[in-house]
Amino acid sequence: MINIAILGFGVVGGGITEVIEQNKKALKAYVGDDIYVKKILDLREFPDSPYGDRVVHDVNEIVGDPDIALVCETMGGVNPAFDFSCAMLKAGKHMVTANKELVAKKGLELTSLAKENGVHYFFEPSVGGGIPEIRSMRTSLAGDTITAIDGILNGTTNYILTRMKREGVDFTSTLKDAQRLGYAEANPSADVDGLDAQRKIMILTAVATGYLVKEEDVYCETMTKLTPADIDAAKRWGGAVKLLGSSRIDEDEASLYVAPFFVPESSPLAFVEDVYNAIHVTSPVTGDVMYYGRGAGRMPTAGAVVEDVASILSGLAAKEKKCEWQAAPAGYVKPFSENTFAYYIRTKADSKLEALEAAALSFGGITEIPGTPENVCEYITAEIEEKTAQEIIGSGALGEVESVIRIMK
Repeated sequence: MINIAILGFGVVGGGITEVIEQNKKALKAYVGDDIYVKKILDLREFPDSPYGDRVVHDVNEIVGDPDIALVCETMGGVNPAFDFSCAMLKAGKHMVTANKELVAKKGLELTSLAKENGVHYFFEPSVGGGIPEIRSMRTSLAGDTITAIDGILNGTTNYILTRMKREGVDFTSTLKDAQRLGYAEANPSADVDGLDAQRKIMILTAVATGYLVKEEDVYCETMTKLTPADIDAAKRWGGAVKLLGSSRIDEDEASLYVAPFFVPESSPLAFVEDVYNAIHVTSPVTGDVMYYGRGAGRMPTAGAVVEDVASILSGLAAKEKKCEWQAAPAGYVKPFSENTFAYYIRTKADSKLEALEAAALSFGGITEIPGTPENVCEYITAEIEEKTAQEIIGSGALGEVESVIRIMK
């Protein structure tokens, strides 16, 4: 029997015990022994749970227990999860976490500490819930060089955009429905302002490159300004609006950003709807690979935790590429203003002809979107550097600008 512990017995923490119980026979065959949840750390009591007698309130009861080989952290947030994780690693216990904020902000320290103490620090469920993209990047793609990552990394925002597309409803109304259904928090900022996707693209890029960048180096743009008119324009153009977390990786630099994009129908990301997530990875040898599935939820995320647990306890993890991260060196992160994009732009226009001529002169070429409503001018620009594009948009040369959305490259 192999003893493990859980920090936090909430939605995901409770799901871990369910997954282990449901898959007891398969896990024993894979690991070679039974997995037993010996202790659970939580502030609350759980008198109605079959695991209620295993709940402890002092983290040291787990840290100091030599029989516990591995600990699953599902507390969320940085504090006290970071301190608890450090204590477990120093005690020689493997760690598995679903905590994306912790990995994005403290991944350098935790992966380093795991290496120093000869244990594993795994975090498959921190990105994409039950989608096994991190393990695939560390194993199947370990001999390749990843050059681009584009992800629909947040199910809440994708649900909102799907509803806006299908029903023509506005952002505010759809957000309220998402909150009522439990997809969005009372304070939805982490989702709709891109912070959740920001942390996830930081983690994915670190897995691909070995460099964990700082949050302030990742451009992040809210989706709260999107309107039904934007969604309709994307459809007439031949695509869909998606909030993407993206990374472009060269040998000596990388650019990371989160923003709404027009995604063409030539990309499978355009067809990912509702609360589903998808991660599209590009490499010169393998080419294009997409991972798709439920990016959150009790059982998918708990299942990903148990996947990491099984990998470690079976010994398979010892043969996988290690996540030994470094801080990104000075100048590694390319300023967002130096990226080039094509842009969807909508302006008010008494004279479409004059507005189109002004836009063509400013951007060096444009393509008008078919079916544009009266008194509105809509077009796609030629590719242009972000800094220059923003200067043009802010100059007043285009008239009254209603919307600007980048085109996915």
